[in-house]
Amino acid sequence: MAEEQKNNPLHGKTLQAILEHLVDYYGWEELSHKININCFKSNPSIKSSLTFLRKTPWAREKVESLYLFVLRRQKKGL
Repeated sequence: MAEEQKNNPLHGKTLQAILEHLVDYYGWEELSHKININCFKSNPSIKSSLTFLRKTPWAREKVESLYLFVLRRQKKGL
């Protein structure tokens, strides 16, 4: 099992750390354009967004996918 996770960039990352990274990278406004969900648009906060994302698998998948995209961009120096 540890071998499978070794190359997984999400392994060991909390949803909160992922979300904070995206907010730092994009800001709430740009993030709400990238992922069209109300918790990023209307009075956004880490706490309210985490509550929504933990209950909504499709939204969490979008956040994780965007995070992986950002990591790849940062690795390339873009």
